[in-house]
Amino acid sequence: MAIDRDRIVAAVRDILVAIGEDPSRDGLRETPGRVADAMAELYAGVGADATEGLRDAASTADVVSNDPVILRDLAFRSMCEHHLLPFNGVAHIAYAPTNVVVGLGRIARMLETISSRPQVQERIGLEICEALTVGVGSSGVLVVLDARHECVASRGAKQANASALTVTAAGSFALEPTRSALLTLIGRGDG
Repeated sequence: MAIDRDRIVAAVRDILVAIGEDPSRDGLRETPGRVADAMAELYAGVGADATEGLRDAASTADVVSNDPVILRDLAFRSMCEHHLLPFNGVAHIAYAPTNVVVGLGRIARMLETISSRPQVQERIGLEICEALTVGVGSSGVLVVLDARHECVASRGAKQANASALTVTAAGSFALEPTRSALLTLIGRGDG
């Protein structure tokens, strides 16, 4: 879904005036357009189907296995839907590739699509679980997200070093002892 660039430019000009700034001064003259361009990138996932790339890239595996595939330390960024301030972190994603496998880069792109929307961290985990379950028929998914939120760091509580850790699991990966084993593997820094 394309953004309405002209409306964003006008809204940013209005915000600058509302905070007592002059949007026509040298340093701010191009700001409304720059913000509109940034919004197009930051919100590129609005209306996009996160499973599309997964379905397109899924292929029948030569060796069918239910053994987990784990991707660690995938960088992500999103915008808090409560304050429209950024949060950034890392995602660790495990999935069971039943009868199809998907290119690992496609999982990173799925994360980018899901996080490029006004979001809350907890929903990102749920949407990743759903996308992998629907997109490749995974029988188990586990998602660990660790992020720093500017709405906590820069305003309100002003806790610059705080991070939020969320764990979301679905299917067979929600069951013990599998869940604990995967969390242990994800937490290991040496593989």
